[in-house]
Amino acid sequence: MANNVSESLPELTFQHQSSLPSLPVPSLESSLSKYLDAVHPFASEKEFKATADIVRKFKESVGKELHQKLLQRAKTKKNWLEEWWLDAAYLEIRIPSQLNVNFGGPAPYLEHCWPPAEGTHLQRASICTWHTLQYWNLIRTERLAPQKAGKTALDMDQFRMLFCTCKVPGVKKDTIHNYFKTESEGPCPSHLVVMCRGRIFTFDALYDGQILTPPELLRQLSYVEERCEGEPEGDGVGALTTEERTRWAKAREHLISIDPHNKTILETIQSSLFVISLDEKKPYSSPENYTNLTLEALTGNPTIRWGDKSYNSLVFSDGTFGSTCDHAPYDAMVLVSMCWYLDQQIKPTEGKWKGSGAVRPIPLPEELVFTVDKKVRSDIAHAKQQYLESTQDLQIVCYAFTAFGKTAIKQKKLHPDTCVQLAMQLAYYRMHKGPASCYETAMTRKFYHGRTETMRPCTQEAVNWCKAMMDPTCNVDAKRKAMLLAFKKHNKLMFEAQEGKGFDRHLLGLYLIAKEEGRPTPELFMDPLYAKSGGGGNFVLSSSLVGYTTVLGAVAPMVHHGYGFFYRIRDDRIVISISAWKSCRQTDAASLFNSFSSSLHEMLHMATTSQL
Repeated sequence: MANNVSESLPELTFQHQSSLPSLPVPSLESSLSKYLDAVHPFASEKEFKATADIVRKFKESVGKELHQKLLQRAKTKKNWLEEWWLDAAYLEIRIPSQLNVNFGGPAPYLEHCWPPAEGTHLQRASICTWHTLQYWNLIRTERLAPQKAGKTALDMDQFRMLFCTCKVPGVKKDTIHNYFKTESEGPCPSHLVVMCRGRIFTFDALYDGQILTPPELLRQLSYVEERCEGEPEGDGVGALTTEERTRWAKAREHLISIDPHNKTILETIQSSLFVISLDEKKPYSSPENYTNLTLEALTGNPTIRWGDKSYNSLVFSDGTFGSTCDHAPYDAMVLVSMCWYLDQQIKPTEGKWKGSGAVRPIPLPEELVFTVDKKVRSDIAHAKQQYLESTQDLQIVCYAFTAFGKTAIKQKKLHPDTCVQLAMQLAYYRMHKGPASCYETAMTRKFYHGRTETMRPCTQEAVNWCKAMMDPTCNVDAKRKAMLLAFKKHNKLMFEAQEGKGFDRHLLGLYLIAKEEGRPTPELFMDPLYAKSGGGGNFVLSSSLVGYTTVLGAVAPMVHHGYGFFYRIRDDRIVISISAWKSCRQTDAASLFNSFSSSLHEMLHMATTSQL
């Protein structure tokens, strides 16, 4: 009987955390053989032989020692990678994060009840904010159901990082400040920050312990907008967050040194639930073309975002929405989960508030005014200038491929994600006359504090298939066989990566142990093929399935001659955002989309079930 009672109780958000398995360390043998397999498509016979020699030597000597030390580390930590990954992938990086690291994207509400419309943005923002606060409350009271893969519980730790979290710049390395607490852990900050026309305001999202209603939130947002419309623009201190990290750290130290009150303001922003950005832009978008909205989310006005906040909710004056988020504390699936929840709440109510219109006597928002001097002003001007120059170089397209989607692909007994990945590679191969090193995100949340592993889709099988597709003498049967082999290999590698059996994070661990011990960098990592095949963050195609929902985002390319390729798969369509750098003459995001569309058509045509 007692057993049944416990089963009928809803699971708490974080209840499985302590029972999740540790992140495994793969065997050295398997990681090195997978690595050799992965560099093969990029090597001549001679180069491959040289790399195979380097790998063999590494395995027999220095690699063996480093691997033993990694195993020791894994004995004392439930996740041997966690701190290293945060430092190496995010906190030690010095390039500006807002454009290079942050992810951003459009909200999907324009597809149903909220098409672009003048004079609606504050009303809609108050409803959207109310639902976001409900989601915060779900996490805080642990009523958000833990996510699962089948019956396997997934790590939920990243959900603690969505609210009340901010990255703080350091001269050598940034830190993450997280002020969130669940109800059982204690009090949690409950104030919001609103940025508008270079000015910053704050108000509490609770009154008498109750979340403000949409009419109350509307009053707060209207107050901020009215104040800003009638008065000159603010100093735009937020622009400093777009700066190169060390520069921002020094500018921040100076800001604090001129007035201790500035530190209090910084703390208020850092600990706030999230930032609401009231943006005067009207980035007109439609369900088939999200380009303007996606571009604006990633490259918009730097004075009304706090680039280091884990969530900036962007409110555009045409009543459309977007977000920009710091990538360090969590991966996009957290934001996707929340935005999908918002979409599902907003759609059935047609974006309307059905409750009371009464507004309690809540205190008005308070403006946070930094004390600035000549140096701060010049720092802000410099930040804006470098941000403008770099954002003007980013090309983004975000289009819906509407010919077919998941339903048709599954009818052909193919895996939809693999289908998109192979079409992407064929598209690149056609345009650039050769293969590209590829990165696809694999999720390792089956493990304690697991985040991601690299899955490398550019397999020898995928390249063989691309060659077959480009070969006019190759018949359709041979092409189909090659395609199915590529599918099979991709699915196998993806499964292994999710099981903690990838090799990229393992190699990173070995590299970092050598670095921590002050050893010379092992030859394996100096080998030209290491970078050519994508190692050390050199992937030409950096891609991720954002999910099977209505939520999409984008990130800038990893390398100058590369692309970012992000997509969501629906029953009847696939929506893709592609990023590239304009200053690279070889790449073009729009051409890649067109090439990708024709690749998808060809693949579906080839996969007629009768012949499989």
